[in-house]
Amino acid sequence: MTDQHPHSFETLAIHAGQEADPLTGAVVPPIYQVSTYKQDGVGGLRGGYEYSRSANPTRTALEENLAALEGGRRGLAFASGLAAEDCLLRTLLVPGDHVVIPNDAYGGTFRLFAKVVERWGVEWSVADTSDPAAVRAALRPRTKVLWVETPSNPLLGITDIAAVADVARTAGARLVVDNTFASPYLQQPLALGADVVVHSTTKYMGGHSDVVGGALIVSDPGLGDELTFHQNAMGAVAAPFDSWLVLRGIKTLGVRMDRHSANAARVAELLTAHPKVTEVFYPGLPGHAGHEVAAKQMRGFGGMVSFRVTGGEEAAVEVCNRAKLFTLGESLGGVESLIEHPGRMTHASAAGSALEVPADLVRLSVGIESIDDLLGDLTQALA
Repeated sequence: MTDQHPHSFETLAIHAGQEADPLTGAVVPPIYQVSTYKQDGVGGLRGGYEYSRSANPTRTALEENLAALEGGRRGLAFASGLAAEDCLLRTLLVPGDHVVIPNDAYGGTFRLFAKVVERWGVEWSVADTSDPAAVRAALRPRTKVLWVETPSNPLLGITDIAAVADVARTAGARLVVDNTFASPYLQQPLALGADVVVHSTTKYMGGHSDVVGGALIVSDPGLGDELTFHQNAMGAVAAPFDSWLVLRGIKTLGVRMDRHSANAARVAELLTAHPKVTEVFYPGLPGHAGHEVAAKQMRGFGGMVSFRVTGGEEAAVEVCNRAKLFTLGESLGGVESLIEHPGRMTHASAAGSALEVPADLVRLSVGIESIDDLLGDLTQALA
């Protein structure tokens, strides 16, 4: 870790931003369910708090924790991952600017660019971000942002963060890395040259499928100030209780990610050997195109696995319907295992575009249940 954050990840997850309450000694930060604060005279703010859209002590604790875990200087917590993305884009871009996005991106991110940001006059184009040469070729004079997901959603593509950071830096563009699938426990993009890290804290950070949230983390204090201004001006901030829930989840992030990764590796092995599975997407497999890069920049390979089945779209839908322990549902990163059909669910918005996903694709969020039970459920679902 840096001198700024000398402790190990697991220690920071439990302690960063979470000093014992000075009034009572409570070891868990209180939920400051409050909208406004008494001032000691006009402009005399206690601890800088005046109104909870601008700042709230529970949210501050989460934001300090997020910055520590990603090795950044400033963390900001939002009402959702897309709220974080929206604030970031409106901070970094003006009409006429251009963004490069991955050819395998979260459907909500694609929708934000294609249906919202484009109407604002921002142009975007698609590139295979696993190929630095393709990224370089996609850049334009007005390119201000290079957007990366690694691992990507839902095809688990891997981008060499350090390599594309060099490409972006040479072009004068900001590199934004969506680190939701990996979490800061497995990967820290800022240390590899990224300018901004994005999270849906709904997923692995919260970890219990009971909260919706988002985050931005940056190393540049100036950019942090700009984002903080826009966060306050736009207002999509994380609520106190939601901030508290994410903090609660983060405390066990390391041990959860170890189990997610171990279970996912076993699931990928089963699927690779199954006669009804035509292709498996998991960066932990030696045959995965991004395996070596993932092994270099990640601590482990994560809990997400996607695969294609024989029989096409209807067969993929039937696998989803027959699963029992794997709950049919959107989202990911909770302690329970989930299964979904991206083409009809999370990535329906990308249908007909360059980001359209294969119709025979199934995506798994592998939970922390008994691996034998999970393997048994997949075996019967594929029968």
